[in-house]
Amino acid sequence: MSIDIDIDEITEVFIEESLEGLDIMEHGLLNLDIGAADPETMNAIFRAAHSIKGGGATFGFTEISEFAHDLETLLDEMRQGERAVTREGVDLTLQSVDCLRDMIRALATEEDFSEQAADLRKALAAMMADGTSAPEAAPATTATQVEAEIEPAERPIIGWHISFTPKAELFIHGNDPSAIFAELERLCEGEVICTPDAALDFESMDPTRCAMRWEVTLHDGVERDAIEEVFSWASDDCELTIDPILGQPVVLEPVVSDSKPDEAAAAAPAAAPAAAAQAEAKPKPEAKKSASKGKGSGGSESSSIRVNIDKIDNLINLVGELVITQSMLSRFNGDFDFTQLPALREGLAQLSRNTRELQDSVMAIRMLPISFAFARFPRLVRDTGNALGKTVDLQVVGEGTELDKTVLEKIGDPLVHLVRNSLDHGLETPEQRVAAGKPETGVLELRAYHEGGNIVIEVSDDGAGINSEKVLEKAIERGLVSADEVLSEERIVNLIFMPGFSTADAVSDLSGRGVGMDVVRRNIADLGGHVSVKSERGVGSTFTIRLPLTLAILDGQLVRVGQESYIVPLVSIVETIQSGNEHTSQVAGESELFRLRDEYLPVLRLHELFGIQGDATEIDDGLLVVAEANGQRVGIFVDDLQEQQQVVIKSLESNFRQTAGISGATILGDGTVALIIDVPGLIQLFFDRIAEQRKQDAVA
Repeated sequence: MSIDIDIDEITEVFIEESLEGLDIMEHGLLNLDIGAADPETMNAIFRAAHSIKGGGATFGFTEISEFAHDLETLLDEMRQGERAVTREGVDLTLQSVDCLRDMIRALATEEDFSEQAADLRKALAAMMADGTSAPEAAPATTATQVEAEIEPAERPIIGWHISFTPKAELFIHGNDPSAIFAELERLCEGEVICTPDAALDFESMDPTRCAMRWEVTLHDGVERDAIEEVFSWASDDCELTIDPILGQPVVLEPVVSDSKPDEAAAAAPAAAPAAAAQAEAKPKPEAKKSASKGKGSGGSESSSIRVNIDKIDNLINLVGELVITQSMLSRFNGDFDFTQLPALREGLAQLSRNTRELQDSVMAIRMLPISFAFARFPRLVRDTGNALGKTVDLQVVGEGTELDKTVLEKIGDPLVHLVRNSLDHGLETPEQRVAAGKPETGVLELRAYHEGGNIVIEVSDDGAGINSEKVLEKAIERGLVSADEVLSEERIVNLIFMPGFSTADAVSDLSGRGVGMDVVRRNIADLGGHVSVKSERGVGSTFTIRLPLTLAILDGQLVRVGQESYIVPLVSIVETIQSGNEHTSQVAGESELFRLRDEYLPVLRLHELFGIQGDATEIDDGLLVVAEANGQRVGIFVDDLQEQQQVVIKSLESNFRQTAGISGATILGDGTVALIIDVPGLIQLFFDRIAEQRKQDAVA
């Protein structure tokens, strides 16, 4: 019997489980109380390190296993109370966790972190050496002593002899001796002798029964634990003995009676190189690279997802309901008369309910708590706060709020940028906070909650707030707004999201409030969301991100322009109004403007932008859909409004080509295709057309 093993699949599982273990370690280390660590927390950290070490040794990732072993030793001393939990120890352990994470991810990317690992292993060894108690000093040799006692040194282990006698059921339980010997070969060089059972009859033998035994000799004093790890899978199916092969003892020279104390103390260490020379007499084979170059995904984004069993049970129940409904409708395939019409309608209504519930259940499988994205920030806040000399209290609210896995993976980088900005430029130093009458410790809050069909994420700090006067001054200086333009406080603060804007006098390595904020807004807009900021001087700032729960399904408003239908995302719509000529004006060289209360909105005529024939050409004959994106409000002129509905998004770029102002397409209930409006892209297309017209007018 043979078992096909996909090493890439094994590597991927090892990567995923190890990264989860490292997250547990990091979370536990960040919550340790210096000097009085919680035993349960220390045990959880130790177990995670032990699992990574065991998995690395089992699958042949020796570099990871050896590094995790050193880290595990330090953690075990802390766990047993033999070493105090200090800030230095926690910092070094966190660095080791980072290194292990890089090494594990490198199984897929084939990057080399051996030098970084070697430096940290030296640091771990140095810390353990500093923490051990020094041995008691030997009594000084006096001149009255005639000779010292002759005592042999400990005999060094120069190899191992292993006797491996499997039980007959070894193969039946899925164990393969050749895989065991391949792992031994990774440890060091040696010989293997195979001896068949004396009563073995090749004509009547059962190939599923093991009738062999092996004698193994290893030519290196490797750790016994490493050998036992290799045989751990077969430990219940064999008789195993592991005996050390010892080298010759080294005898220390006697100390003569007239030796001075310093000379006598130096005599014993002088013999030590002899033992080392004997152990090194046989050159060690060059360390083989571990089989860590698998082709798993193993990147920062996992290709798999863990699903709560309740969600799976619910999905199975819904499929059962759908089968019952299908069976109920199938009886109408034969003879049908109008007396059965009420029953048919009831069946179709049941099918509609089942389909909607099934859709919701399938989407729920992709939903993950936002705590997966928030988990990185305790470490980020700790390290950044230490680097800036600031004490920060991170508060997380609503970490159980769920959103789509794809959105979750892509929101991480914008959140990191916002958090770093709050730490670097939002929160003040302890001295500045005390002078302002605030507590020394600043508060940074991450909050997530559902609102309608969206998820809202807020990044708040109780820092100095944004200096609106300085923002406006910089915006005028860079030509982003005119000097005579009157802007509200909210509009001024939101200028920080404009490309190239910065209020920083000097570029910071961490961030600069405004530096790269346009990238943050663009990345969030790519997810179908938008970001805004509110700030009050001396009180703090709050950045608010509003995102759809999923990128696969969209809540949209169906609009008609001529014979074409379009979907406008509901998240972008502010209101819909009946337009009139009395509120519309044309600015020379600019766009058509519509006055909505105290604000003038540019009017975007879809039939002109997309080059199609519309039914309405006069403002009085159509409707204006007021939409907002990137802090800009516009009025989208359409012929008519149709129903609101959820639509399944189909990629237009992968099936056709990228089109300005269009983000995708969907298939309506009547089988026709409707294009989905990309509101930020549509606004950009509109202003690009105006800029192009200005150039043509200037040339003319």
